[in-house]
Amino acid sequence: MANVFTGIFWLLALMFLYFLPYINAHEKGHPQKEAIGCINLFLGWTFIGWVVALAWSCTTQKKE
Repeated sequence: MANVFTGIFWLLALMFLYFLPYINAHEKGHPQKEAIGCINLFLGWTFIGWVVALAWSCTTQKKE
């Protein structure tokens, strides 16, 4: 039974890390959060796509 809970914990932890760029963009109120989410969802598995999405989510937009 402990293996089931351990497996669920690791699955949730990895899902959190995978979607970290989108979560970051959403929390910051990034105006392109939907695009960041799409890049993350479809290209995040390549690691390069994940890094691009993470870097994009860390950028800030200056309000005029």
